[in-house]
Amino acid sequence: MRIAVRLLAISLVVLAVTATATAKEKAEPLARINVLVLRDENGKPIRNAAVVLHPVNDHGKQERGGLELKTDPEGKASYDGVPYGKLRIQVLAPGFQTYGDDYDVSQRNMDITVKMKRPGRQYSIYEEHPAEKKEEKPEDENKKPQ
Repeated sequence: MRIAVRLLAISLVVLAVTATATAKEKAEPLARINVLVLRDENGKPIRNAAVVLHPVNDHGKQERGGLELKTDPEGKASYDGVPYGKLRIQVLAPGFQTYGDDYDVSQRNMDITVKMKRPGRQYSIYEEHPAEKKEEKPEDENKKPQ
């Protein structure tokens, strides 16, 4: 009976040491991402903009999951605990073009500044465009008057 208890105690100690060593090996480094969102025309911060973080796989495809942050009144959003690797960052704010780009997270701290632009004018076929001048066709002399 004593031998069985000793063997059980030794196996539990070996199992605990092995599990601890395995957990230490699997711990991947984590980074802190700091995003600053500014207006392109004057450099003022944009508050309450949505900053979306998506992991990206080795093939450049966006993986499931992700995280959405909101900027504070100074236009800043940050997140601590981003695993190293590819990360797709999208920024959305009302009245501005959507921004999106992929980043390679390889440092402990990453500072990213995003300058948001206003949307351009929409093209309409119903408006005159100075670059496009219509060519007038010469009238046909053989055409009957109506």
